[in-house]
Amino acid sequence: MTTANDAALVDGLRPVDVLTVVAVTDVTPSVRRVTLSGTPDAVAAAGPTVNLLVPRVDDAAPRWPLLQRDGRVVWPDGSHGVALRSYTARRQDPAVGEVDIDFVLHGDGPAASWAAAARPGALLGVAGAASLAERPARWLLLVADETALPAVSRILAAAPTGTTGIAYLEVAGPEEEQQLAGPPGVELRWLHRGATPPGESTLLVTAVASLERPPGDDVFAWVGAESAAVRAIRADLRGRWGLGRAQHHAIGYWRRGRAMAPAG
Repeated sequence: MTTANDAALVDGLRPVDVLTVVAVTDVTPSVRRVTLSGTPDAVAAAGPTVNLLVPRVDDAAPRWPLLQRDGRVVWPDGSHGVALRSYTARRQDPAVGEVDIDFVLHGDGPAASWAAAARPGALLGVAGAASLAERPARWLLLVADETALPAVSRILAAAPTGTTGIAYLEVAGPEEEQQLAGPPGVELRWLHRGATPPGESTLLVTAVASLERPPGDDVFAWVGAESAAVRAIRADLRGRWGLGRAQHHAIGYWRRGRAMAPAG
């Protein structure tokens, strides 16, 4: 018998990978880690930046889209209740078939709502992945709020032992700091915004504005935070620092006032 998916494959489309929640852990008061299980191939393909298909809360049978050969998503006709969001996998372990995704719970967007209600057995789709666009360098600048900490953790873990630099990391307070392992020459500077709402702080922009560019060209800056802050920091790095395209990557992970999920 030919199923709907079989017919779709004949048309050059394929089903998305579907992962199953096996554990939920609160890393900090506002960050929830969801551990997902899948086939080794699906887990290996789910990162470092992964496009997640987030169903409605408690939807046990989501209407998943299909994927074209080039990775483009083909949505089902009519209402389906599945949202596409981009995240960074905190951990991938294809050998055991597990991937960890950290969700920041502030806001009421579809991803935050799904993560707040996530329980073992819940489903999450995967529709492609990409790199973090990082580059090894002698001196590294990392600038991020809590939404980009998974990306920062992976960049630090992959950096050569002799790497030096600074990471400016904005969170609400000490209770939101996380353990990050990296080269001893990269200094972690946690910035606490206190009662200032997420996206309204200028801590990251001010920190970079007060930092002098290190000498030499073997420099790379990676920035991930609220879109307005990222734009200001990118302009500073391109202008005052004179960084070229190959020396920096700055991406807005979310936008204040909109139900956006992180983009990396």
